[in-house]
Amino acid sequence: MSEKTGADLKRENALIKSFGYAAQGTRSASSERNFKVDCAAGAGAVLLCVLLQVPLWGFVAVTMCVGIQLALETVNTAIEAVVDLASPEIHPLAKRAKDCAAGAALITACMSVVVGLAVYVPAALKLFGIV
Repeated sequence: MSEKTGADLKRENALIKSFGYAAQGTRSASSERNFKVDCAAGAGAVLLCVLLQVPLWGFVAVTMCVGIQLALETVNTAIEAVVDLASPEIHPLAKRAKDCAAGAALITACMSVVVGLAVYVPAALKLFGIV
């Protein structure tokens, strides 16, 4: 076994620090109202998977939608913070940037509803013996 060099240890330390910074960012975003709403909706979506006994592919699809939504809400929060820093006064371009970031989160939320319907409706029909 080879011993780690100083450069190897420095890279590992930098990697560990980067995970810490990412965790701080997630904690920061988690204080936002929309992030909390998305977390509650995501927990409900996963619970519904369990209650409706959805197949594995459906559970994976719903879990992916939840993760993507939370990630995009975090990006939206970051964009809003940068815009507020760069343009503390009201400016049409600042509004446009913030609206576009919020719109991206809305698009993923709408697509998550579509995925949810594709997963939950067949599962519910099967569970209740309709199909």
